[in-house]
This record gives sequence, structure tokens and C-alpha cells, in this order.
Amino acid sequence: ALVLFLLIILGVHLYFIMNVSGLENKIRDAEAKLVVLDKKVGDIEGFKKDKRELEQKLGVINSLETDRLFPVRMLDELNMLVPAKEAWLEKITQTKQALRIEGMARDNGVVARLMKNLEKSEFIQSVELVVSREKELVGMKLQQFILTCVIKKGT
Repeated sequence: ALVLFLLIILGVHLYFIMNVSGLENKIRDAEAKLVVLDKKVGDIEGFKKDKRELEQKLGVINSLETDRLFPVRMLDELNMLVPAKEAWLEKITQTKQALRIEGMARDNGVVARLMKNLEKSEFIQSVELVVSREKELVGMKLQQFILTCVIKKGT
């Protein structure tokens, strides 16, 4: 009976050893698959990062392409808005969404007309008179003016 008991214990022990060995093999296989999958996940993350960078670069290129002709259109429209032979622009400066216009006009009425024309423009959101002072030039009294304009976004 003792021998039978020992044989049963030995059989159960061998059974457990074989099961443990099989489970250890499965664990090694799963860990190997995990390493391969981790590498693939890393590759995918790299591709996603590259895609984001390319999309950002494309956005910049599209923005530049859209904004490329804006200065030409703006100057052309400005030319049409300035009252002919009554006002002269001396300096135009653009910084981001702001436009500074410096010039001379025959009188304050011409400056006011220019401001109204600018407000109706498709690319100007608002116009503000910064300076208007009388200046004598070649024996004529003229109005020297400085205007600041806010450029509409997306134009």
C-alpha cells in the first residue's frame, strides 16, 4: 500500500511538473509575442508622429499658399479706396493682423472719407485714427494722418 501511495504521489508529481513545464513554455511564447507586438506598437507610434508632423507641414504650406496673394490684393484694393488727387499714402506697415497707414490729405473730410472706405473694405475689420495734424507743405495746408486698421482674419 505504501508503494502504491508513493507511485500515486510520484505520478501526481510528474503530472504537475509536466503541466508547469508546459505553462512555462506558453509564458515564454507569450513574452516573445509581446516583444514583437511592442516593437510593432513602437513603429506605429513613430508613423503616427511622422503623420502629425507632415500634416502640420502641409497646414503651413496651405496657409502660405493662401496668404501668398493677400498683400497684392490688399494693395490693389487700397489703391482703389484712396480718394484720387485728394489723399496720398506715404507708408503702409503690416504686423500680423494690424495695418498702419500714414499719409497726407487735403483736409479732415478726405481723411474721414478714406476711413469710411476702409471700413467697407473686404479685408479691414476696423479703422482707428491715431493722428491727424495740419502740416504746411509747399505753401499748402494739408492734413497729415496715421490710421491703424485691424485686418479681418481669413482674408
